[in-house]
Amino acid sequence: MAKDVTKGGNTEVMDPMMFEADAGVGNENMGQDDLALPFLKIISGLDSILDTHETAKKGDIYNTVSGRVYAGKKGIRVVPVAYQRKFIQWQPRGQGSGAPMNIYGANDKVPDVKRDPADNKDYVVGGDGDYIEETHQHFVVIINEDGSAETALIAMKSTQLKKSRKWNSMIAATVMQGKNGPFQAPRFSHVYSLKTLSEENSKGSWHGWEMSREGLVPDANIYNSCKTFAKSVTEGDVVVKHQDEAEADKGSSPF
Repeated sequence: MAKDVTKGGNTEVMDPMMFEADAGVGNENMGQDDLALPFLKIISGLDSILDTHETAKKGDIYNTVSGRVYAGKKGIRVVPVAYQRKFIQWQPRGQGSGAPMNIYGANDKVPDVKRDPADNKDYVVGGDGDYIEETHQHFVVIINEDGSAETALIAMKSTQLKKSRKWNSMIAATVMQGKNGPFQAPRFSHVYSLKTLSEENSKGSWHGWEMSREGLVPDANIYNSCKTFAKSVTEGDVVVKHQDEAEADKGSSPF
């Protein structure tokens, strides 16, 4: 057996099978509340990430947990697994803890709002500057170049809502042929390429999402992982920490 000389003596090189025998040990008391689901966000020209990450550029894609930056023009490959539509009530930026005041589902009664044309925000009528953002949450599995996979969340709002609807339409229109005829494909059956492109209107410019379908999920293990993640989201086992979303949005384009 191979030896490693340490402290003047011989030490056996670790066998990976020893780790497998202790799989999960030490994590028994760790639940979803103790984990951070990464957000994938588009870097804007005002992002502090540009000051701390040497290669990051405006329009690149940033993973808020790993700190990894993906080139926006090259894009990132993901499998969409689940979708939720939320209406999130926020305090004015810079006030409060950074956590949402309230989170409403698609079928919940949402407070009356009035849109301010100056910033296109929907402010709560009779509120104290708090506003509500319609937010489309796309839970995805990232397929890395080395074949590994990791979970993440893409929150689309404001000008990106139409991109979200387009993506949902692409997914819903995916039909496959089975032994009993055509059927609607599972949401997590295909890989999509997500890139960014420059956009603008009369209020300013920013980078937005551009998505295209690549093809079927190439690996059964990844497919089963996506299926498991989708089930966890549907059953409410995945905790979204929206204060992390607020932190990630600091410096982002308001459009």
